[in-house]
This record gives sequence, C-alpha cells and structure tokens, in this order.
Amino acid sequence: MSGVKRKRNVLNVKQKSEILQKLDNGESESSPDAEDVLNEGNTISHSAALQSVESLLDYMGQTAFDYGDITAVRKICVDIRQEMNKQQKQRRITDFLKQ
Repeated sequence: MSGVKRKRNVLNVKQKSEILQKLDNGESESSPDAEDVLNEGNTISHSAALQSVESLLDYMGQTAFDYGDITAVRKICVDIRQEMNKQQKQRRITDFLKQ
C-alpha cells in the first residue's frame, strides 16, 4: 500500500466538541457531522481515539467549559478504555484457543 493515500477527515477541537455535544444530547444517529466522519470508511484505533479525547479534555480544562461537558468527555475516555480491555481480552482468549 505504499504510495496510496487515504482521505481523512481531520476535525478541529471545536468540531469535535460540537459532535460530542450532539451525541450527549442523543443525536447519535441523526448527527450529519458524526455520520459524515463515520461513513468515510476511516477507522481509528482505540488508542488514537483515546489520545484525541484526552487532548480534548486538556483543551476543555484550559477553557471555560461546563463541568457537565467535561464529565461527559471523561465518560467517553472510560468507555474507550473498557472497549480496549474487552477487545484485548477477546484476543487473548482467541490466541489461547488457537494453541
């Protein structure tokens, strides 16, 4: 795949924050911004997602974001970590069963 470049949507902090707010308000399926990003066919690793969300948390901590918003983003970090642990556990089981 050398030389092949994929088109990636790079969101700025404000766009990420807006999407998170829409998701927090229950607009997950109807959010056109979130749908566009997800439908691009891009996949992102859990660790990259976690790093992005943690960067967003850092930004939110430096600005005047509402405590509830910060708490919602922290919850996303917890969810990502839980999913990472779940997938890691599944890989270990699969690897064990292959032996």
